[in-house]
Amino acid sequence: MARALVEQRLAACAQISAIDSYYVWEGTVRSNAEFRVLFKVAASAYDEAERAIRALHSYDLPAIHAIPVEKAHAPYADWVVANSTR
Repeated sequence: MARALVEQRLAACAQISAIDSYYVWEGTVRSNAEFRVLFKVAASAYDEAERAIRALHSYDLPAIHAIPVEKAHAPYADWVVANSTR
């Protein structure tokens, strides 16, 4: 999924981290080893990136959310926009 979004230019970058998750699902507390993928995506490309994640993800309810960037190093922000907007 990470590579697919970068190859399709829906994300400029994807960073993958191993995590342990505890959550309630179908009324039961569960835990699993999972991977968090942080995608660097231009705000204008979010909807298309979300659609791609939902289509590729194996979960019925993947945790997909945007964290707005209040400030960023301008050249880096420009790079994200240039590489995540088809």
